[in-house]
Amino acid sequence: MAITIKTAEQIEGIRKSSILAAETLKYLAQFVKPGITTGYIDQKCEEYIKDHGAAAATKGYNGYPASCCTSVNDVICHGIPGKYELRNGDILNIDVTTILDGYFGDTCKMYEVGTVSDYAKKLMQVTKECLRVGIAQCYPGNHLGNIGYEINKLAVSHGYSTVYEFCGHGVGLRFHEEPEVPHVAAKNSGPVLKEGMIFTVEPMINAGKARAKVDRRDGWTARTIDGKLSAQYEHTVLVTATKPIALTDIDGEFVF
Repeated sequence: MAITIKTAEQIEGIRKSSILAAETLKYLAQFVKPGITTGYIDQKCEEYIKDHGAAAATKGYNGYPASCCTSVNDVICHGIPGKYELRNGDILNIDVTTILDGYFGDTCKMYEVGTVSDYAKKLMQVTKECLRVGIAQCYPGNHLGNIGYEINKLAVSHGYSTVYEFCGHGVGLRFHEEPEVPHVAAKNSGPVLKEGMIFTVEPMINAGKARAKVDRRDGWTARTIDGKLSAQYEHTVLVTATKPIALTDIDGEFVF
């Protein structure tokens, strides 16, 4: 399937949905504290998105039951919100995808619960930098594979591993579109990037081994195989003629 080049009108719609997704993450920060359940965070997420005239893309997607993903500590991704009470020292990823006027915006970030260890802080900092070096590769004429090449090179240089069983993806008109965006890839591999492409860059970096194991009971929750910590950051990225634009970056942290 071909990679869709978005029109100016589509880009504007995706931009608005991306901003709402990012604003949702910012709104949820106030609830990330010890004693709060991940289910309560999901409830507040759904309320906020609905109050802004949108819907959560994850709710009902292939049977997924919640409006966001809440991945704690050794959960790599797709953690289902529920009865788990956040504890001091936890690290939490919240992943949100909004559908606003038919357009999709997808983003996630890490949160510290109370006081976290320096070990956890370093993993989060490096993962965020992995996202930065990945986005920096999103310019016309470059190969898609260089995103994953640079991400993995940085992660490994810090003694971490990059999850290869999950990847980024095209987004905007549908939840998941072409292309798949691997976070481990050979240099100069994959399709050539073109102006108007929109996709997510969302590296998942593990403190230990790269492999994931999916919970057989719920069919979603992906954990590290060794129980070590995992972190993830994600932005929806637009390839323009001059520079990459992270449409979900409302704080201006990823400006190139």
